[in-house]
Amino acid sequence: MFHKVILVFIAVVSGFIFMQCDAAVDRQNQPVMTGAEVLIEYHLDELEELRVGLVMNPTARIGETHMLDTLLAREVNVTALFAPEHGFRGEAGAGERIEDGVDQATGLPVFSLYGETRKPTEEMLYEVDILLFDMQDVGARFYTYNATLGLVLEAAAEHDVPVWVLDRPNPIGGEYISGWILEPEFESFVGMYPIPVAHGMTLGELGGMVIGENWIDFEYPPDYRVIEMKGWQREMLWPETGLEWFPPSPNLPTFEHAYVYLGTCFIEGTTLSEGRGTDNPFLLLGSPGTEFDEFDLEQLQADLLGIEIEKVQFTPESIPGKALNPKHEGEECTGIRIRVTDYDYLDPVDAGLRIMAFLMRHSPDAETNDFLYRLAGTKEIDQFINGSNIYWDFNTEPFKGQRQAYLLYD
Repeated sequence: MFHKVILVFIAVVSGFIFMQCDAAVDRQNQPVMTGAEVLIEYHLDELEELRVGLVMNPTARIGETHMLDTLLAREVNVTALFAPEHGFRGEAGAGERIEDGVDQATGLPVFSLYGETRKPTEEMLYEVDILLFDMQDVGARFYTYNATLGLVLEAAAEHDVPVWVLDRPNPIGGEYISGWILEPEFESFVGMYPIPVAHGMTLGELGGMVIGENWIDFEYPPDYRVIEMKGWQREMLWPETGLEWFPPSPNLPTFEHAYVYLGTCFIEGTTLSEGRGTDNPFLLLGSPGTEFDEFDLEQLQADLLGIEIEKVQFTPESIPGKALNPKHEGEECTGIRIRVTDYDYLDPVDAGLRIMAFLMRHSPDAETNDFLYRLAGTKEIDQFINGSNIYWDFNTEPFKGQRQAYLLYD
């Protein structure tokens, strides 16, 4: 009898352990729950009787539905929309001026934060009690959404309007940090804070750091809150989140494009084509005057991990809403096509710099411009281009320590 009791006990315990293991596996296979989803699930009642302004773009989605439509369907009193670069619903290409207007689907006013005004004014906030900020970032300092967040926080502090960031994953993960720290003389809308090119933070975390480090102007700090994700871990790259990719801008149609963009975006500060006006912006790079042979390409490939490169010809063309009048429009360009083979081995900033330096050496007519220094945050990038230093120590350790107090996820 005693033995039977023991056997039954072992069976029950074993079954419980297996159930726990199965549950753990199920949780691992579940997608990350974004801050937008958490808001709808747990915090919607806190918006009752408030006039709500939305700072959003096309990536502010739950499934296939834009957050504006989701909130209106739940009778949230949305009173104003604020459009960053590319527009509220994504109708504009990179750098295209956004005008104030009206959202055609709802009739709500749309205020541009990427035109003459990049910071919400008192008039824009007149009928707003709270701002919800929701957009998918790419984890790069020079991506303008983090600058928009800083200016929104400044305005919120001035006009006593709370800001909630509905957090989303950094698609590059929360551990990859690379690139120069921005130097003060190169501050601009593509670089507002003294952080590396790849900072490894979510927008919610970065917003807290912007406030905590006094990187924006305020007499009293803004009323700031992050609606945190559930299930996101710092080592996750985008494919591990289980979330569908919605392009954060028209020229980053896939995660592969966004990952490589952290390094190949520097090409925008040169006369070389960064692939705008093709189906593969930031993966196709070159110019009409670029010349190299297969031996040159093999030498470059030997210095690159996690990607394959090949010599190609391509012709940029204007694409409405994506690339108007791209560099070398209508001209056949010779250059490089990038394909990612292993994200675990690829260092996108380093790879992008090496490829840019290679193309500049093999393009006699190519030139750089001041925009390159705003992207890099320093003139030290010249040493990569001229080949005098291709093993740079970006000295990101102080930043890693500085950001620690603002991290929200393990």
